[in-house]
Amino acid sequence: MQNLAYEVDRDGVALLGIDVPGRALNVLTPALQNELADAIERIAADPAVKGAVLFSAKPRGFVAGADLKDLVTAFDRGITVVQARDESRRLQAILRRMETMGKPVATALGGLALGGGLELALGTHYRVLADDVGAVVGLPEVTVGLLPGGGGTQRLPRLIGIAEALPLLLEGKPVDAKQALALGIVNELAPAAQAIERARAWVLAHPDAQQPWDKRGWAPRDAKGAPYNSGPYTAAIARLHATNHENYPAPLAILSSVAEGLAVGIDAGLRIESNYFGKLLAGPVARNLIRTQFINKPAAEKLVRRPAQIAPSRVERLAVIGAGMMGRGIARVAAEAGIDVVLLDATQESARQARAALEASLSSDAAKGRIAPAAAESALARIRASADYALLADADLVIEAVFEDRAIKNDVIARAAEAMPRTALLASNTSTLPITGLAARFPRAAQFIGLHFFSPVPRMPLVEVIRGRETSDETLARALDFVRQLRKTPIVVNDSPGFFTSRVFGSYVDEGFMMLKEGVAPALIENAARAAGMPVGPLAVADEVSLPLQLKVNEQAIADGLDERFQRGAAIDLVRKMVRELDRPGRPGGFYEYSAEGEKRLWPGLAEHWPAAADQPTLAYLRLRFLTIQALEAARCVEEGVIETAADADLGSTLGIGYPTWTGGVLSYIDTHGLKAFVADCERFAARHGARYAPSDWLRARAERSETFHRVQTAA
Repeated sequence: MQNLAYEVDRDGVALLGIDVPGRALNVLTPALQNELADAIERIAADPAVKGAVLFSAKPRGFVAGADLKDLVTAFDRGITVVQARDESRRLQAILRRMETMGKPVATALGGLALGGGLELALGTHYRVLADDVGAVVGLPEVTVGLLPGGGGTQRLPRLIGIAEALPLLLEGKPVDAKQALALGIVNELAPAAQAIERARAWVLAHPDAQQPWDKRGWAPRDAKGAPYNSGPYTAAIARLHATNHENYPAPLAILSSVAEGLAVGIDAGLRIESNYFGKLLAGPVARNLIRTQFINKPAAEKLVRRPAQIAPSRVERLAVIGAGMMGRGIARVAAEAGIDVVLLDATQESARQARAALEASLSSDAAKGRIAPAAAESALARIRASADYALLADADLVIEAVFEDRAIKNDVIARAAEAMPRTALLASNTSTLPITGLAARFPRAAQFIGLHFFSPVPRMPLVEVIRGRETSDETLARALDFVRQLRKTPIVVNDSPGFFTSRVFGSYVDEGFMMLKEGVAPALIENAARAAGMPVGPLAVADEVSLPLQLKVNEQAIADGLDERFQRGAAIDLVRKMVRELDRPGRPGGFYEYSAEGEKRLWPGLAEHWPAAADQPTLAYLRLRFLTIQALEAARCVEEGVIETAADADLGSTLGIGYPTWTGGVLSYIDTHGLKAFVADCERFAARHGARYAPSDWLRARAERSETFHRVQTAA
């Protein structure tokens, strides 16, 4: 099928219209590259053709980059570094031929040009970008664990300078039209309808066009002396070593490619770039990032787990019971999504205070530019705060977000059932209490479901949708439709104490507690967790979520007669001591001390009550423990039927509890590590640290069969 239309106009300008079949946005497929290579040779060989203009024949954008569904299969296909390098060199050769064939080529960018799309444009001599709101350009490859492999690490710094190019390459953030012009990434802005004609006029006026780096005497403007000693590199390397912990190879590869490439000519620089690209594409981190963040996340947001036979639904009126931090957060995101909200609390005064807190929060975010002032006002206007359950009478969905106490929740559920319509759903925001047990207090258990939001709700993207034993397909579908209304990412899990995310998160925090009891230095515990890629150490996060709450959950588990493994085992005695003996319940005083200015440091008293052992484990050993214990708990959830898909497990762990994204998520980590090696790690840790690490017979059997949790991707 044709991807590139070729037409020569009356003035001898070849107009190359890109239109990749079956795609809303163009992507840089191998077929398109082949057709482009043929078109370039055709232009070069035809004396009647004076030059060319590249543009998109689609109404949206130019080229959105490479095909991620193809790139994600590379690691599973067993691609070698050399094969991956050669894929990069193929595109590089096409673009190099285009810019050196002796005829001017311009690009008319009708909208976004990202990744390979911008690299294609950088390989032309002139770029005209549509002066539209949706027109953005950028090189986001670092976000998928790669570097630009079509010349981006070489042409962009040569074009705009190292200091300006490095942030774009290392952060992967696109820039809008005005920024692109100011930086020099594009040469001209024009109304979208005029972009092709402006590019065509430039081609006719510049028959002898050359790239700057192909002109005699050219040198990078800010790469004097040894590249690695220049200011931009020094600062970038320092930042990466402080935050990256060598978990993400792409940023360092980008720095190396730029530094080494700009020390030599463009052709040698392109070879350097392709060598680094090959190593990244052949490695697992790119596969993990692409699969979880850019394939499975969009699929979840398109409700891939939604029962297909149920008609679509919308929530027009929401009631939230419980006006604490979680309840307010849910009310706010719903109101911002255009839903009318009733926010109930125990008294009218507490409800009024909750609405005032929401007003202050929205006003603060508007002042900081996080939300438009008009949108903040509109959202607040949709929220009615009250203590009157009669206001539930016309709700489509009711969410209880009261304290994590079964008796309190049962009372709220019973009162809500009397006031709400029979057609409405009731959802619990519980993070630990089994949904089936709570649904027993609701007269229509089929219409009861769990919707576990994460704090702070406005910023956290995940919602864990928990299906109870009686929850119907229709209820699940309607709940997922609501999550999509909120523009959040849902995962679907089955009922269990702690569900999925709380179980995995609990294993992380408890492991930090166990390390402290073993005599591991607190600072080493926290640093090892961050070295693994966790955003916050277990002691710091325990302070944030409140130690008394953890005790309450433990007491509820005991009262419910749950298995000991759901009672937090040997770790909970440390929590009791912190709260009941030492009066250290968390902020403002827990494992850390907190100053009035917001600074914190580990509480010196920890050394008295849990002295550090003379021999300390290595950072790498503790890092592996943190990664292993969480992944093992996730595997148990699969074994017990709590989580049904590896994609949901990975999304829940990375988006909900901060499991490092370089792994792809808990089950991607096991698959990447290798299940046999993972089981060996578990057995080694179990022998040294206890039965919590012991792999089950089910997991051992999977390892013997060399099974993976994810289906191996061998084709696009």
